[in-house]
Amino acid sequence: MPFEVFDKRMTPLAKAPSVTIQKRGVISLNKAAHDLVDNAETVELLYDRDRQVMALRVADDSSPHAYAVRNGSKRGPGQAIISATAFTQHYGIDTTATRRWKPFLEDGMLCVDLTQEGTVITGNRTKTTAVADPAAAAENADVAEAGMDVASAVPTEDTIEHS
Repeated sequence: MPFEVFDKRMTPLAKAPSVTIQKRGVISLNKAAHDLVDNAETVELLYDRDRQVMALRVADDSSPHAYAVRNGSKRGPGQAIISATAFTQHYGIDTTATRRWKPFLEDGMLCVDLTQEGTVITGNRTKTTAVADPAAAAENADVAEAGMDVASAVPTEDTIEHS
């Protein structure tokens, strides 16, 4: 029997929803988390100061407080991105490190309990002047196009879309 080349894109995505707050306040949702808010194209960002819980609520794009939810990949549905720098700064949400949480639903909103530590995520790439891996270059281009800093983006198995 001949050898087969393993294609990591054929592995299934993690089914567990996750919300990541990246450096500079970009919020990313994996596909499972985005599904929990019906793949909303716009959301409102809410914060409960007493409980230190942030929430995303589906909003109509005509809402004055709506934030656009962008696709984090050109290759189809997968990671969803929300630019929330002003939100994280206003509420003093720590963005010194990229962190991931398991969200929960409450009153139809996708919520994250920020009193929980969250998993600190470290990138597996650094900025380089020469690109040795074309796949990495394409992935970094998607990250840059999504408005994220390539060095702080977190391409992990549960956030990279597998075709």
